[in-house]
Amino acid sequence: MTTPRETILAALHARLSALPATALRGEVLPERVPAEGLLILRDGEPGEPEVTLSPLRYHYQHRAEIEAVVQGADRDAAFDTLTASIGAALSADRTLGGLCDWVKAEAPRPVDLPIDGAASLKAAVIPVVLHYSTSAVDVPT
Repeated sequence: MTTPRETILAALHARLSALPATALRGEVLPERVPAEGLLILRDGEPGEPEVTLSPLRYHYQHRAEIEAVVQGADRDAAFDTLTASIGAALSADRTLGGLCDWVKAEAPRPVDLPIDGAASLKAAVIPVVLHYSTSAVDVPT
């Protein structure tokens, strides 16, 4: 049985996979960054839920992370395009098809990472807060 957490993370990954960049989930940074950019979804932490009793519901504010990485001579423009596409994809449906109450991405904090013998990387971690409720404790598997 798939938990609501896994269903929501799979839907978020599917949303990211529709973007031109390569979207991975829980993978290590590959040796080569695709020209369109790279997104790696990290599952993050569901945290402790708030509980309501009648009816019994567990309300989560799950913090996942998207690692966004670009490489190349025009990496500033590519990074801006990539992060804007993430924002547009999330704002198009803030409920991920009704799976979440709300999805909110926080601002990225970009860094330039020099690579010996290759073009520098521009990368950022983008925190994404997934608000959802379930009738059972969403125990990670």
